[in-house]
Amino acid sequence: MSGRRCVMAAAVCTILCAGLPRAGRAQPAQRDWRQASGPVRIYNTAKQKLMAGKQIVGGTVSSPDPNMYCAMANAGFDFLWIEMQHSPLTYEDVARMIRACRGSAAVPFIRVPDATESDIQKATDIGALGIIVPTVDTVEKAQAAVKWAKYPPQGRRSMGAGQYRELWGNDYRQTINENMMVVIMIETPLGVANAKEIAAVPGIDVIFAASGDLANFSGHQQGEEPYESLVTTIHDVVLKAGLKLGGPLAWRNRAGYTFFQGPGEAMLIHSGAQTALGGPAKGGGGSTQ
Repeated sequence: MSGRRCVMAAAVCTILCAGLPRAGRAQPAQRDWRQASGPVRIYNTAKQKLMAGKQIVGGTVSSPDPNMYCAMANAGFDFLWIEMQHSPLTYEDVARMIRACRGSAAVPFIRVPDATESDIQKATDIGALGIIVPTVDTVEKAQAAVKWAKYPPQGRRSMGAGQYRELWGNDYRQTINENMMVVIMIETPLGVANAKEIAAVPGIDVIFAASGDLANFSGHQQGEEPYESLVTTIHDVVLKAGLKLGGPLAWRNRAGYTFFQGPGEAMLIHSGAQTALGGPAKGGGGSTQ
């Protein structure tokens, strides 16, 4: 081989070898862009307060009026329980309401009609920081709630368009899994029977004892032994699992409860009018449950 060819071959070998990893030297791990590069920024103030061991209360919103929503959002509640199971609210209505009052003190939670990809995807894309799922009887439904509320790798939420980034910042994708709250409602005797397995599903933050529907589905009223036995089972299972326990605001003084659904707009207007007129305020602890 001529000297020129030897020089060219050596140069090519040098270039090719430069791109190969050296034996015995570990290559730096590539950072997962989906994860925050430092401490996760927490903007779900309701979740932050709840996880610190404090009680939080959400006012119930069923009206599509953005002015009503903003009045509720700045009235002193920790979050707003936006009611999409028992109201004609559409996702367009709710998106408009949340956008109209961005930066308000109470963060938006949505009770979706069911634990479907469609319902939860829309609720999260329009900016909800909490997903409340009704009538959870099975482990599979509890798993679906977490699955659709969380981005990979914790869940299977799709990343698409929405007003979430406008509301919560450009690092939303890297931070939302830690800010999102998943609230599971147990409302039936079957749900109570499966409560231990439901509470073991990773990603659940709160299990809510649905006072009204526990009576509706069991046939027993609050105060009756069979009813209170159902409630006690939920209470014991949830706290033993290390989760937060929810219920209606009227149960605020029951031991162990820290997450509450508060009254709706109509009841608040009625109570406020009674106070303004000098009469006794009535029904301050009501809810859709």
